[in-house]
Amino acid sequence: MALKAVLFDMDGVIVDTEPLHKQAYFLMFEKVGIDVSQDLYNSYTGQSTIEICKDLVNKFNLSLAATELVAYKRAFFKELFFSDDNDLQLLDGVFDLIKDYYDNNVTLVLASSASMVTINNVFDKFGLNPYFKGKISGADLKASKPHPEIFIKAAEIAGFAKEECIVIEDSTNGIRAAYDGGIFCVAYKSTHSKGQDYSLAQKIVTSFSEIKYDLSKELV
Repeated sequence: MALKAVLFDMDGVIVDTEPLHKQAYFLMFEKVGIDVSQDLYNSYTGQSTIEICKDLVNKFNLSLAATELVAYKRAFFKELFFSDDNDLQLLDGVFDLIKDYYDNNVTLVLASSASMVTINNVFDKFGLNPYFKGKISGADLKASKPHPEIFIKAAEIAGFAKEECIVIEDSTNGIRAAYDGGIFCVAYKSTHSKGQDYSLAQKIVTSFSEIKYDLSKELV
């Protein structure tokens, strides 16, 4: 079966906003007076902000609502994102990969746990909208990664059977979501992704040149 659609994660695959997210989260932790360990923070990789904040409210027995934590975090992130100091760039080779798939009539859908506001900011900044048929935010779904809902819906948006799709992910939770959704998963192992488990991925790559169209069209 030939490859018809690629379902992209965003953070750690298309762009590395993780340093900005981390700064924003830790500014929020400081604001609400909680001490979050690096290990606990790492365990949240790939989950939506609301799910993370719900867990923090429970773990730290906070009187604040999870939505208040989300609002603080997003305000800090927005400030950092639009700051002149940040040097946010697309990850090496990803634009060439996106264009390569697009030029070979592969349908592209963005499936990210980021908020749609952040997704749109990134897509506008780097001119990615023309290449993607659709964008879906895990923040808008009932269940966050590692639940497979986001990729099942992304395949529906693409308009192809999941057997004709691949997922490109970099996080434990995202890879699990693709695996549980029954979709072929390529794990992108980069210097930006630390402490993630790639064992459920069907293919692991360290460069996007390894999965350009000619090398990936028969993966599924």
